[in-house]
Amino acid sequence: MSISSLQDLFIHTLQDIYFAENLIVKKLPTMVKEASAAPLKKAFEEHLEETRTHVSRLDAVFKILGEKPQSEECPAIEGIIEEAEELIAEISNAKTKDAALIAAGQAVEHYEITRYGTLVAWAKELGHEEVLGHLRETLAEEKDADNKLLRLGEDQLNQKAA
Repeated sequence: MSISSLQDLFIHTLQDIYFAENLIVKKLPTMVKEASAAPLKKAFEEHLEETRTHVSRLDAVFKILGEKPQSEECPAIEGIIEEAEELIAEISNAKTKDAALIAAGQAVEHYEITRYGTLVAWAKELGHEEVLGHLRETLAEEKDADNKLLRLGEDQLNQKAA
């Protein structure tokens, strides 16, 4: 895709986050399996369902914009996930692995938060008022997921790993 305008960049970034969300749907079940703490498993399971909703919302955004839902390979999210998988494979202690899973989950959330925040700003700039609600709702859920992981780590799991 040739990018020559903010609209082109907006669509490209939607395709990027669409790729990311679909990849996360594929990878979250492994994080559920690898987590040993019940609250962490539950957080990942809940976010898997939310992420499926994020994909559906993106489908709706593409439809509203008259675009075909399409993925643009995202090396950034692939790198974040690859690094997490390599790290998790090296850890045998369950409590330490849980701490690493929280960190990996937060890295993914932070990436998503930046993308959705940018998409909200660009949608406003481009006058795409009809998609703002979808994007803002997902952005809020990503921030909430990040905060849940942060609280899990701070309140209990990081201390157990120490």
